[in-house]
Order: sequence, then C-alpha cells, then structure tokens
Amino acid sequence: MASKYAAGYRGILRELRKSLDPSRKVNTDIKSHFRAVVENARQHPSGQALVDLDNTILFLKSQREHKRLLERYNPLHDLTEPERLKATANRVGLNMPKLHTE
Repeated sequence: MASKYAAGYRGILRELRKSLDPSRKVNTDIKSHFRAVVENARQHPSGQALVDLDNTILFLKSQREHKRLLERYNPLHDLTEPERLKATANRVGLNMPKLHTE
C-alpha cells in the first residue's frame, strides 16, 4: 500500500517538473507540502487519499495540456493590447496607423 502512495508522490513531482521550463526547478516549498500531504495520507490510510492523489496528477496533466493547446491555437493570448491589435491587423493585411503618445 505504501508503494501506491510513493508512486502517487512521484507522479505529482513528475507532472510538476514537466509543467516548468527546463531551466527551472520545482519550488522546494511545493515539494515539501505535497510530501507532507502524502505522508499524512499514508499514516491514516483511506481509499479517498489515493483517489485524491490520482485526481491531482490528472489535474496537473490537464493544466499542462491546456497551456500547450492555448499557445498553439491562440498565439495572441499572452500579448499586450497594442501588440494584439497590431497582430490582428497584420493578419488581415492591414497596417496599424501610428498612434499618438503623450
């Protein structure tokens, strides 16, 4: 039974690592929090704790996939408003007029 908890913990860490850029590491506070949750669940075993671990892994996978799809199919989502207007105008073959700045 303990191996299921360890596998769940490793799965959570794996998904956290996959969700970050390769140059970044998982925050140690987040790791320690998940470790404490898994240890508490192992001390007081219940079927619900394993389901919660699986749901957490599924949620992290879904968030990562959502981010990937958003970047792929909506490339303007992370631009500022002026950049978004310019990109939209360029997409339909127009050039934005020069805006007056104070």
